[in-house]
Order: sequence, then structure tokens, then C-alpha cells
Amino acid sequence: MAKGLTLLRLLWELSRVNKELGAPCLHMRFLGNPGTGKTTIARIIGRILKDKGVLRIGAFFEYAGRDFVGQYIGHTAPKVTGMCRDAYGSVLFIDEAYSLCRDTSDQRDFGKEALDTLIAEMENHRDDFCVILAGYKKLMHELLEVNPGLKSRIPYEIEFPNYTNEELT
Repeated sequence: MAKGLTLLRLLWELSRVNKELGAPCLHMRFLGNPGTGKTTIARIIGRILKDKGVLRIGAFFEYAGRDFVGQYIGHTAPKVTGMCRDAYGSVLFIDEAYSLCRDTSDQRDFGKEALDTLIAEMENHRDDFCVILAGYKKLMHELLEVNPGLKSRIPYEIEFPNYTNEELT
């Protein structure tokens, strides 16, 4: 993970010197079981990116995937946009992100609309906030299949292994 952050910092510094490069994408996927430290590391990354001047504010906004899904027609997109807007300059951490969009065939589930709106926000404000999607590896890979543009907008994937009691001590 340290190599990934070093690369990100280098790309960010290069983009400041050469404006033609554009700002690097900050978005990440954290894969692993509960209790492996995904949320803790996301908070630390937010502080590091703030300290290095990459993020303006450095706050931490934590939601579950289903928090982005509206309950009626016309509710989802403004809800997602507002949640993203609150996180500009900071980290938007989405735990159980795969629950954003479970069943694309169900017309009453607005998860696909939530995901599409989130992707647009991630692209349009890619240099102003860091979105970290977290969850189980298999389910997160299934989420990436729902929208072909999602994987290319989240270039960093970090897998969190399970540790034994001995490894933790």
C-alpha cells in the first residue's frame, strides 16, 4: 500500500508542475472481510492526502452502499449528488459498496441510478475527493461488472488479508 500512495503522491506532484497531465484519479477499492482494517486505513489515507495537500479538507464521510439508493423515482440522483458534494475535498468511504446495485433487472431498485450518478461524480470531481469502495472481494468484483466504466475510474485496488491471532500480536 505504501508504494501505491508514493506513486499517487508522485503523480499528483507531477500534475501540479505540468498542468497538461491533469490530476491523477484518487479513487480506490478496498477488498476484504470485516475486521481487516479497511475503514481504519481509509481514515489514515484521508489524513495523509490532507497533510500532503492533495485533499483540501480531509474529512471522512462513511456510508453503506444502500444509503445512496432513494426510495422513490427522482430521489436517488439528488441524494447521491448531495452526499458526494458534502465529501468534496475529503474522503467518501462506502462500506458494503456492492449493495449499491444488487439486482439490475428490478425496476423498483434505484441502485443502478445511484451507481451511475456516483460514477459521474467520481469522474467530474476526480481531483477534489477520494472515493473508497469497500467490501467482500467476490461481491466487489461483481459490482464492477454492473457498469463497465466503474473499474477504469477506480485504478487502485487493495486487498486486506485475514490475520490470525498470532499475526495480530
